[in-house]
Amino acid sequence: MATRPQPSTAEVRDWLSRVPDPEIPVISLTDLGIIRDVAWDDDTLVVTVTPTYSGCPATAVINLDIEKALRAKGIGKLRLKRQISPPWTTDWISAEGREKLKAYGIAPPIDGTAAAGRLMARVNRMAGANLAVACPRCGSTRTEKVSQFGSTPCKASYRCNDCLEPFDYFKCI
Repeated sequence: MATRPQPSTAEVRDWLSRVPDPEIPVISLTDLGIIRDVAWDDDTLVVTVTPTYSGCPATAVINLDIEKALRAKGIGKLRLKRQISPPWTTDWISAEGREKLKAYGIAPPIDGTAAAGRLMARVNRMAGANLAVACPRCGSTRTEKVSQFGSTPCKASYRCNDCLEPFDYFKCI
C-alpha cells in the first residue's frame, strides 16, 4: 500500500484557517494569530501555538480542536507545542480577522495600540478619557466604556452614544 505524502505546511495552515476560535467562532485560529508555526520534524507535524494569555480558559479546547481537525485530515503523528515568548499581542490579528470581528459586532482592537506600551501612552495623553473605539454597528466614535470586563476576558463592554447599542471591544494586549 502506497503511503500518502506529507501535506505541505501551507496546506496545513489552510486547514487550520478553518478552525474557529471557541470563544469567538467567527474568527479562525490563524486569523487570531495564535498559530505561530507549522513544521515537520521527520514524520511528526509540530504546530506551535501561542495562547492569547497564559490563563486563557479556551486553551485546552483550542488544542483539542486543532488535533481533531488535523487527525480528520489524516495526520497521524502530531505534537502541539506551546510557545509563550514572545507573548501574543492583538497586533497579530489579521486584517481579515479584524473585519470578521467588526461584521460580527465586536469592535476590533485599535491598530498599533498594543505594542511597546503605546496603549498606556495614548491613555495618558488623553488624560484618562476613553479610547476612540468605533461602534461596529454605526461607525460612530462617540462611545463609552461600560465595563473593563466583557463576555470574555479578552473583551470590554462599550456602548454607542449615537445608535445606543451595546457592543464588545476586543482589548489591546
